[in-house]
Amino acid sequence: MDYRLARQTTLNGWQRGDVGREILCDAQPMLRRNAVECGTPTSETCPVCEDHEIAHVTYVFGPRLPAHGRCISTPGELAKLDARRADMTAYVVEVCAACGWNHLVRLTSLGYR
Repeated sequence: MDYRLARQTTLNGWQRGDVGREILCDAQPMLRRNAVECGTPTSETCPVCEDHEIAHVTYVFGPRLPAHGRCISTPGELAKLDARRADMTAYVVEVCAACGWNHLVRLTSLGYR
């Protein structure tokens, strides 16, 4: 599932002044740290601060994974989880580590074929 329309609606609200920056830039410290340490860099500039590039951070939730999910740091790690016979969900979040902007980009089902 893709969340581009929801993202654009949120950003439009911010540009109109309906949504405050404190609402948009509310990434928790761990999410910001994961963006730096194990996120996938993109060539996209943050739509809020327009100063830094955003990173995509992937978390997987499912059986026999920590309750807080597993942060994926390599494509190989994601492929291993996808090969399991278990129903899991991967959430990809775009994050600006500088200002704290974060938004769900997409979610994907993994495993259990």
